[in-house]
Amino acid sequence: MPELPEVETSRRGIEPHIIDTTVTRVVIRNRRLRWPISRAVDRNLAGQTITSVGRRAKYLLINTSNGTAILHLGMSGSVFIVDHGTPAGVHDHVDIEFDSGKTLRFRDPRRFGSLHWSKDPLQHKLLVNLGPEPLTDDFCGEFLWQMSRRRRVSIKQFIMNARVVVGIGNIYASEALYLAGIHPRRAAGRIALPRYERLTKAIKEVLAAAIRAGGTTLRDFHGGDGEAGYFQRQLEVYGRNGDPCRRCDRPITIVVQGQRSTYYCKQCQT
Repeated sequence: MPELPEVETSRRGIEPHIIDTTVTRVVIRNRRLRWPISRAVDRNLAGQTITSVGRRAKYLLINTSNGTAILHLGMSGSVFIVDHGTPAGVHDHVDIEFDSGKTLRFRDPRRFGSLHWSKDPLQHKLLVNLGPEPLTDDFCGEFLWQMSRRRRVSIKQFIMNARVVVGIGNIYASEALYLAGIHPRRAAGRIALPRYERLTKAIKEVLAAAIRAGGTTLRDFHGGDGEAGYFQRQLEVYGRNGDPCRRCDRPITIVVQGQRSTYYCKQCQT
């Protein structure tokens, strides 16, 4: 599914096309996404001028002076800019049309995405209990170490918990743990502060590199400009089961944690 770098790439791709433009029409072809799209979206978004496009965790925030459209891409969703009148595909569920002649289109083949309207988005039920953003100063080794005390859950599942820190999905968790040299099955509460300092640094480095590369395209993700991401070319462990570790030449191992595939090096991660 699209993770934080993919959502940030989408945000950067669409914002220049819709900032300071006015919504002329909202076309919803299918309201039956993960949650039904409320008619409050159509009613409140039409006629509004876009002031900014933000991101909180994996949610896009399309901001106006009257409120915010909160868009989650789900498992297979993407947003991109097309001209008015561009024929819609079977999975193109939402169009937001602007007075510029451009349309923001939301495509979601599996329909696990969602679209909401909120006057106060950071207090919306989907966002209010989320942890800090990983690319901010609030996210540091001391914070993660304090949060982990007495926690028996594995470190990989711990950093993928959005109440602890947002936006660290399966791909980037594996990559960051490899970079930090931490075994993904190690209990979160049994990791010392210096290792958490290395881990938070690794998380920031991996996410920043993925954003610079435009995200990771493993299936059908494309950014808001329609271009594919290329971070998959830089992956050290994810998807490389059996391939030699680039540090020690031992084969990369795969295990399943929480119904998700985890890739790591037995030699380099302890």
